[in-house]
Amino acid sequence: MMSGGHGPRILPLTPSRWQWHKFKDLAHYYFMIGLIPVGLVVFYANVFVGPAKLSEIPEGYEPKHWEYHRNPVTRFIARYLLPSPQQEYEKFLHQIYEEDEKAKIRLLENKIRAKMAERHDYQGYYTRPFTANYHRVAKEAAEYLESIRGD
Repeated sequence: MMSGGHGPRILPLTPSRWQWHKFKDLAHYYFMIGLIPVGLVVFYANVFVGPAKLSEIPEGYEPKHWEYHRNPVTRFIARYLLPSPQQEYEKFLHQIYEEDEKAKIRLLENKIRAKMAERHDYQGYYTRPFTANYHRVAKEAAEYLESIRGD
């Protein structure tokens, strides 16, 4: 077999780059799918809507929390995506309240353990923790049976 003076015809074995090219193509595709619409929205908001102007507040009107932002994109995010500062503050207050209640319960448990140690008292193996829910259910069942039974 003649090679025509160009040497032997061989195909060099190299690893496939198909995965890399596929990843690159998909990354560019999804990047553009997200970038183009977001870019158009930001362009429209900044060119046609523009920043907010400071003006007098009418009598009796209380501005919403998103109306304090200047940029229209920031206003949109503050209005539809982020919780209001009042809501965040109330969640924080609830968290503080819950922690305070836990601290009070821990203090009460420590006082009870101290009294039990002082009086050499202990909880018997035969006692069961009591929940008012079970007592209420049993009481309602007893009242229902008594109403059926009559006098």
